[in-house]
Amino acid sequence: MLDNITPVILTFNEEANIERTLERLEWARDIVIVDSFSTDATVSIVSRNRRVRLFQRAFDSHAQQWNFAIDATNITTDWFLALDADYVLPDGVIAELAALQSEPGVNGYSAGFRYCIAGAPLRGTLYPDVTILCRRGFAHYEQEGHTQRVAVTGVVRRLTAKVLHDDRKPLAHWIASQQRYARLEAEYILAGSAVGFDFVDRIRRWGWLAPVLVFFYTLVVKGCILDGRRGLFYVLQRTFAEVLIALEVIERRLTGTGQFEGA
Repeated sequence: MLDNITPVILTFNEEANIERTLERLEWARDIVIVDSFSTDATVSIVSRNRRVRLFQRAFDSHAQQWNFAIDATNITTDWFLALDADYVLPDGVIAELAALQSEPGVNGYSAGFRYCIAGAPLRGTLYPDVTILCRRGFAHYEQEGHTQRVAVTGVVRRLTAKVLHDDRKPLAHWIASQQRYARLEAEYILAGSAVGFDFVDRIRRWGWLAPVLVFFYTLVVKGCILDGRRGLFYVLQRTFAEVLIALEVIERRLTGTGQFEGA
């Protein structure tokens, strides 16, 4: 099965992560990277890997970038493995991919994650499952707020092994990203009716409630209190991200550009 999978990665200023991610893809014959004109050493690092085919495209949205990556880069395998530049595949995930048997109607596989802080995995995380393996021709990406969702035609199964989410970029970079994400997320959740929204987005529409719930949920329910300073760092990160979204939502309501609280 591994010979029939092409890893696909999007990059922008990922010099802190991309080399570790590529090291876990030595089994791949072909790797597609679509870069949004990085200004750090990302391009130099990936260009040293002979199995990488590098494309550069100006960024407009994550969904558009992913769709270009899977539709316009001449992938020849039946399957593509969609990875963020900070997704690291442990041996268990690679072994599970290798053992997969192609089944009619099964066109995708999702994976859970172990979230890492400073390279060490935490006991729990809020990071959702992601569909990372898709059969070509049966998947396309759609934008939802600050992120994207892959729509798969057919059955999506779940992998047992978990992928490591191991982002080592500086905190300042993360904060800048969250500010952009918060604006996009607020626009998305206030754009119309809450019909069809999941539980998280319904809570976020209230503005103030999500940060309070996230703090206690990650600290106690997810067990991050047992991970010491790394766990506390993650709890504060997630709470801060929710505070930014809440501020964007409340500001839009105060200025009349959003719906009323509780809508």
